[in-house]
Amino acid sequence: MPAFLLRSVYTVEGIDGLTRDGGTKRAEVVRKLVEDAGGQLLSMHFAFADDDTYVLCDLPDHRTAAALAIRIGAARGLRTRVTPLLTPAEVDEATRTSTDYTPPGD
Repeated sequence: MPAFLLRSVYTVEGIDGLTRDGGTKRAEVVRKLVEDAGGQLLSMHFAFADDDTYVLCDLPDHRTAAALAIRIGAARGLRTRVTPLLTPAEVDEATRTSTDYTPPGD
């Protein structure tokens, strides 16, 4: 199953909800969301950085990842970015894949 990193920033409404719910409840909500989509939550972390949350999960496909990001964004509590992740073996395959490319100016 493909891996994805979901990075999110809380909106004012989201911070208000986090203050009421706490981190543990939010993590359980995320776990249920991912599992209901057919995926597996690998880890979730809160941070004091450019992003407020980091969720590492396996999801069935890119369409599912997009659906989760759309659903989360529509709820207006978070702004979420989805990053597809590659394993080292997938990078090995990519480097062995032949492609034709002409750089700009050539």
